[in-house]
Amino acid sequence: MNEEFQQFLEQEFARNELNRLHENYGGGRIFSTPFIGVSSGDDHLYKKYKKVVGPEHYTPAELWLADGLPNQEGLASKLRVVSIVCPFVDEIRIVSKTVKKIPAEIYSVGRNYANPFMLDLLRRIIKYIQDLGYNATAGMLSENFSIYTRGRFYSNFSERHAAYAAGLGTFSLHEGFITEVGCNVRFTSFITDAPFEVTPRRHEDPYGNCLYYSEGTCRKCEEKCPGGAITENGHDKNKCFYYGQKVARKLRDRIGSILKPSSRRINHELRPGWFPVGCAFCQFDVPCMDKNPTAGKQK
Repeated sequence: MNEEFQQFLEQEFARNELNRLHENYGGGRIFSTPFIGVSSGDDHLYKKYKKVVGPEHYTPAELWLADGLPNQEGLASKLRVVSIVCPFVDEIRIVSKTVKKIPAEIYSVGRNYANPFMLDLLRRIIKYIQDLGYNATAGMLSENFSIYTRGRFYSNFSERHAAYAAGLGTFSLHEGFITEVGCNVRFTSFITDAPFEVTPRRHEDPYGNCLYYSEGTCRKCEEKCPGGAITENGHDKNKCFYYGQKVARKLRDRIGSILKPSSRRINHELRPGWFPVGCAFCQFDVPCMDKNPTAGKQK
């Protein structure tokens, strides 16, 4: 089923008109070829995430039941979390290498347009799964999903942590997630009772793909961050957030007329009218931008 779904996914990325930049930026694709990883609903990591991420973090079975899907004996072991890696196209990366302080407009538009594309993609995926006779739900679509701001920023279903459970890569100094095609990617996922094959987790070290943590070198992301949010101690989400707000204000003045609004739940309160544009200086022109810099070095 993994291979059949991969083919379906590639077709959706190619033909979905929401996976397109605004015509002012050429109208090309936002994301190139996607790929997937699959974890089991009873993977021990999901219970561990209640400590690592936050006590509200759902296990797959908890989110499944919260969304009103059917319970059954041994539910967790029968569920699969399918994580999808969405790599930004090379054009966005090339332009983004050349800017300082304020992100390239082409990236900000791509980052902004990515949200409605991924939501539409998940709806199409759920229909695809249902047409096969199975059930599915997704954190990004769930009314039970929320971001929390209780002294720090975290969510009750982390796409990056699902990606780690699925063996798609590891975390990093800048707190992005380094896959085999780098960290300049987006993630989404869905939970299903369809018989996907679990993919192996090659990294027991959750930071193994990061040159700083694996070799004590690099720290290029620290140099690239204009908000001073990255040090050898890691990523300061509060500094990152406040610099991101400055970026958002300036970019809304420049390109606000073509941005698409989004909504999100903060502490379970729905807040519409959000115009995400991103920052991501720590992801561009760094060794992990478009590859795993430790590939070939790991045992």
